[in-house]
Amino acid sequence: MTMPDKQQTAMALEDLLELMARLRGPDGCPWDKAQSFESIVPHTLEEAYEVAETIEQQQWQALPGELGDLLFQVVFYCQLGAEQGQFNFASVATQLVTKLKQRHPHIYGDSRLTTPDSRNAEQALSQWEALKTQEREKRQQYSLMDDIPLALPALTRANKIQKRAASVGFDWQILAPVVAKVHEEIEEVMAEVEQTEVDSQRVLDEMGDLLFATVNLARHLKVNPEQALRHANRKFSERFRSVETQVAQSQRGFDEHSLDELEAYWVRAKQE
Repeated sequence: MTMPDKQQTAMALEDLLELMARLRGPDGCPWDKAQSFESIVPHTLEEAYEVAETIEQQQWQALPGELGDLLFQVVFYCQLGAEQGQFNFASVATQLVTKLKQRHPHIYGDSRLTTPDSRNAEQALSQWEALKTQEREKRQQYSLMDDIPLALPALTRANKIQKRAASVGFDWQILAPVVAKVHEEIEEVMAEVEQTEVDSQRVLDEMGDLLFATVNLARHLKVNPEQALRHANRKFSERFRSVETQVAQSQRGFDEHSLDELEAYWVRAKQE
């Protein structure tokens, strides 16, 4: 497949925008016409996760279709904005281009990073964060925490919070205290659950601290915690399906197996 030229890209985009307008038009689709900004948010999140899962599973042939579904969400928002006289696809794209040029002064400005090594990649990221800080100040958002979306998945939001704090030096520079903090939080969880009268709210608080510390460890190891947990979920599910198959082959139910027998099935599933 050859790369499309600018004319082909423009024609494809025009077709997509016209299709979206027709779906919302007088003779359009009843479902599409009934939607609002709020109602399509869950679909946008779902499509974003499907893109992530497709990439993680390296299903490259399916990726264009999933990216198309996600692009359709953006076009849908732009159509809604155009109908309300607030914005359209062109204004969204123009604002994005302007913002990206401003955040890449090493390419579009006087600050040039000439060698493509990792040190310069880190310098570019640091510059990006500094420019975002300036933008927050112009919007009178003086806390680094101000514009971190509450709707983000908790692991992702924790990771972003920690990165923001680290951007101004509020971070451990070596791994040892990060690991020690995880162990400390485990001990505090156990101290709560071993109380004579267990306070569920305190257990909740301590478990939150433990998860937050674990995200911090993942960040220091340069592991995306959301991706890591999705991978673990998928791995567990696949192995548990194998356990279910082995239980079925035994012609006995789960309740007729001892935990040691189920553990043996699990070990076999891991070996497979």
